[in-house]
Amino acid sequence: MQPSNPTCAACSFKPDERICRTEGGRHPENCPTVRKPELIEESRAEYAKSENAEFARQASLQERDGYANRELGYAKVRPAKPRIEEILDFIGKMGYKKVGMAFCLGLRNEAKIVERFFKNHGIEMVSVICKVGRIPKEELGLTDQDKISVCTFETMCNPILQAQVLNSEQTEFNILLGLCVGHDSLFLKYAEAPCTVLAVKDRVTGHNPLAAVYTLDSYYRALK
Repeated sequence: MQPSNPTCAACSFKPDERICRTEGGRHPENCPTVRKPELIEESRAEYAKSENAEFARQASLQERDGYANRELGYAKVRPAKPRIEEILDFIGKMGYKKVGMAFCLGLRNEAKIVERFFKNHGIEMVSVICKVGRIPKEELGLTDQDKISVCTFETMCNPILQAQVLNSEQTEFNILLGLCVGHDSLFLKYAEAPCTVLAVKDRVTGHNPLAAVYTLDSYYRALK
């Protein structure tokens, strides 16, 4: 039975046949492009707002600039830039001068490199580590047995404070680097400036979470 809620990830039609890409295209019964016309119009109204219009336009231009050989036709298109370069380009497109970075202690070396990279391109950087504030984990109701280093003082990750520090510095754009699952959610909830993610944390795969996705039918089959 076809579920009533949208399940675009399970769409059985070829990409160029889908109604979300082709006028008069094919679609399942629960397709949101067909079933939610009122939300389509609401989204159009949001894009028309001054705080969204230019941001969305530049984001689409950034998508374009991420590919080379477009003039040769779709079959010859190839990726052109790594994500860190795309972020730099987008910062330039938007004219941002002051950028925040919220990073994990475990990626402190990467954070140093990333901060230097953007500074070398004339960006004023504000960076805040996850352990900022030195608040003990006990304040979350955790015990010694809940710590990474058992029976020692351990500072909680503090994504709310990371966001508050960047808010107080009035950053125009924020970059997330390796925050834990859940901590990244809280940062995004409290950050006032638009945000993007340079890298997510995956302790097992060297911060490449798709490695497990690509091997769900082989090496990571036990997860299924």
